[in-house]
Amino acid sequence: MNIPLFPLGSTLFPEGLLALKIFEVRYLDMTKACFKHQLPFGVVTLIDGPEVRIPGRGVEFADIGTLSTITEFEAVQPSLFMLRCRGGQRFRILERTQAQNGAWSAQVELLDPDTEIEIPPELTPTSQALARLIESFEQQGIESDDRPFLTPYRLNDCSWVANRWAELLNIPSSQKLHLLSMENPRLRLDLLQEMLEEMGAFKPPG
Repeated sequence: MNIPLFPLGSTLFPEGLLALKIFEVRYLDMTKACFKHQLPFGVVTLIDGPEVRIPGRGVEFADIGTLSTITEFEAVQPSLFMLRCRGGQRFRILERTQAQNGAWSAQVELLDPDTEIEIPPELTPTSQALARLIESFEQQGIESDDRPFLTPYRLNDCSWVANRWAELLNIPSSQKLHLLSMENPRLRLDLLQEMLEEMGAFKPPG
C-alpha cells in the first residue's frame, strides 16, 4: 500500500482527533486530493527536524504511523485549509520516497488493529479518570466538536482509553511512539496507569 505522508511533531493514535491548518503547497495538493477521493494519508511522528520545510534542512521521522482520514475540510483561502481528521489503522513504513517539492510518500504494511479487551478491575482508575474529564467537559458546556477526542467514548475498552491518555499526556515523543508500537492494548494501558500514578492523577488501586 502506497500512501502520502505527513510528518508531525505530535503522535496520532487510532480513533484519535487531528486538527490541521494546511498552508504549504506540498500539503495543500495532497490533502485536497485525499479529501476529493476519500483516501487516507499517513501521520508519522517527527524525531528530528521542523514540520515546515526549510531548504537544506532534512527531517527524520518514525517508521510506525497512523492512517488519517479527513472528516471535515474547509478551504478558508486558496492557500489555507482547515481540516479535522480521524485516526485509523497503524502502519509500518517499508520504503519511503521524497518528491522534488519535499512531499513524502511511502510503501507501508498495515498493522493489525488492537483487540478489544475489557478493562480489568485493577486498571479502572484510568477509565474513571477519563470519565471524570469527559464529565467536566459536559459541565462546562463544551460541545463534542470542541473536545480533544471523538465519539463514541469506549470507556470500557483498554485500547480506546489508553490511546486517549497517550494523546493527552505531556510526555516525550519517544514515549508516545513506544506506546503506539505496543501490540497489547492492556499492557499499553498498564504503562499509562503507572505514568498517571507517578503524576499524582489518582491514588493507586487498593
